[in-house]
Amino acid sequence: MPRDLADMPGQGLDAFFGADGIAIVGASDDITKIGGRPIHLLKKYGYRGPIYPVNPRGGEIQGLTAYPSVRDLPTAPDLAILVVPATATADALRDCAARGVRGAVVLSSGFGEAGPDGQALQDELLGIARDAGMRLLGPNCLGSFSVANGVIGSFSIVLEDSMPKAGNVGIVSQSGNIGSFIVQNVALRGLGVSHFIATGNEADVDVADGIAALARDAQTGVILCCMETCRDGGRLTQALDLARANGKPVIVLKIGETESGQAAAASHTGALAGSDAVIDAVLRRHGALRVRSIEALLEMGHTASILGRDRLPKGKRVTLVAASGGFGIMMADAATKAGLDLPPLSDATKARINEAVPTAGTNNPVDASAQMSSRPDILYKMLSALIEEPDTDATLLFLSLSLYNKRLRGVYLEALARIRESHPDRLLAVISAGPADAVAEINALGIPVFAGIDAAANGLAGLSRLTGPGGDAVRWTGESLPVDPAVFRNENAAKKALAEIGVGILPEATVQSADEAVQAADAMGYPVVLKILSEDIPHKTEAGGVALNLGDGDAVRAAHDRILNSARSHVPGARIDGVLVTPMAGAGTELIMGVSRDPVFGPVVMVGMGGIFAEVLGDVALEPAPVTPAQADAMIRSLKMFPILDGARGRERGDVAAAARTLSALSEFACRHADDVAEIDLNPVLVRAEGQGVVALDALMIPHAKV
Repeated sequence: MPRDLADMPGQGLDAFFGADGIAIVGASDDITKIGGRPIHLLKKYGYRGPIYPVNPRGGEIQGLTAYPSVRDLPTAPDLAILVVPATATADALRDCAARGVRGAVVLSSGFGEAGPDGQALQDELLGIARDAGMRLLGPNCLGSFSVANGVIGSFSIVLEDSMPKAGNVGIVSQSGNIGSFIVQNVALRGLGVSHFIATGNEADVDVADGIAALARDAQTGVILCCMETCRDGGRLTQALDLARANGKPVIVLKIGETESGQAAAASHTGALAGSDAVIDAVLRRHGALRVRSIEALLEMGHTASILGRDRLPKGKRVTLVAASGGFGIMMADAATKAGLDLPPLSDATKARINEAVPTAGTNNPVDASAQMSSRPDILYKMLSALIEEPDTDATLLFLSLSLYNKRLRGVYLEALARIRESHPDRLLAVISAGPADAVAEINALGIPVFAGIDAAANGLAGLSRLTGPGGDAVRWTGESLPVDPAVFRNENAAKKALAEIGVGILPEATVQSADEAVQAADAMGYPVVLKILSEDIPHKTEAGGVALNLGDGDAVRAAHDRILNSARSHVPGARIDGVLVTPMAGAGTELIMGVSRDPVFGPVVMVGMGGIFAEVLGDVALEPAPVTPAQADAMIRSLKMFPILDGARGRERGDVAAAARTLSALSEFACRHADDVAEIDLNPVLVRAEGQGVVALDALMIPHAKV
């Protein structure tokens, strides 16, 4: 039962984090059982509200009065934890609804993950919860807990010996075990946790709810998320936008792939727009940082937690400094590969560096020589000059063995402490492998420490993507309109529809005989191209249905008969609408543009270099549709082969602005007709010289029915 997208995610989850009164349905005296552990943990960590064990036998459980039913409780608890067999859960939930419970955690398994019968039970739970206005977490989940409030609706082993200390890291995970592992390792890094939620089968509360609830939470500063799949793209992007607007960095470990069925794609675009690339694009568009390992999730979460909202880098400009030129070169290489910028230092900054350390090199990276660590005041002066450089967003200091030396350690810690005190709003990061206690001291100053050069470069690049007020997450707000079914018939029909939205095309004629083909070619001027037109032959080249560079009437006549025969041989019984005649396009650079429809996130627009580059090199850029011309321009410029389009090695510069306008118009067309159009393939799009526009040389539209 889909939820109305107008219902903002995260509503009603305060029952899981700040419950006044908790009922445990299926309560047990045995603290090793799932029904006993929540009671034990609530008592152990001093939950201040009433705890109500519920068991048909009544009596006393773990020293507390037990009640036969939730309906018998003396007060209505905000939260109920259900630990009864799957077949008994619906009745227990009805009791909760009747008593006015606001949130229910179903820890039991045997629902959607168990097959059709279990799914029917899960759907029944959802209906009960929706009718009662109750939020439902799970089923088949590890539940939730709030460290600061002592509210525990979980049996996680991570709480066995101790509760994590309270802090600003919020954790939402679809996997309970992975989520618990993250909690444990966040605590081992010395960080504190605000709230934890594991969503399980997501009958109601999903990962978007968790992100949105943490985004609104005053105790949470950083959100770590482990996501296996996304069931509702609109809700996820709403939650990410809310987190970004509230200044809460979201770092996502996305494992597995969305159920996109891209293997069945009917176009080049569909084949290139793989689901993993789509989730990358969605997260990037909506201000979240995707990582690909638990280690990276913890590293980036740790760093973001130390820096807080106000000291995240505002851009990609970084100043590098080391006591060795060799290490500086390594840092520069890593920073460049990570996409960071190394702007030159101003003359004023160079003068200040040389005043502090006369032997220092003043390029970026700065070769500060060993003299920078001779005294704390010298190091402080040099770092002050660098950190005050106006054309930088972060300063990165490399320390090799210095922290292992007692004297040098003292110099660095004193200078770093003074820097943080005098420049509390500026970002300074350190590269050092240890020792651990020195790293902890530097972290305690509010200065992040990366274990290696590559980790630091990638970390700063990632952090730079978490900043900014948003506003670039364009959404389609218009209605979906039907498209003329003729657009799916053949290339000519598709091009005519796209020409109406501003996509450039060449003159074309559809002919039914060789004589007509020659007449059309004579009128257009030679050389010309002939193509087969058939909705049953979407990929014409493979069927021998294309003839290029035909220079006279005899060549046209022969080619007409040849491609007809080849097409009929390749696809017997194909419906053939005729042959298309069009002029040869001339010089330019080829792009491929297209749209595919992701089943979770909707239309996705793609651009890549034409020819073999897109598929062989994977040189494509993806964004959720629609995109503005400015976003389309950024997509094109992000391609590895963009220098070819931009005039490399004496080539003519291409009309990038016209290409961006075409890509933007294509994305809007796809959104406007999203219910009918599954894929659009413009391959190739010829980008002519700057100021001369672009033309789509081939076009294919695929309806939903064929994907």
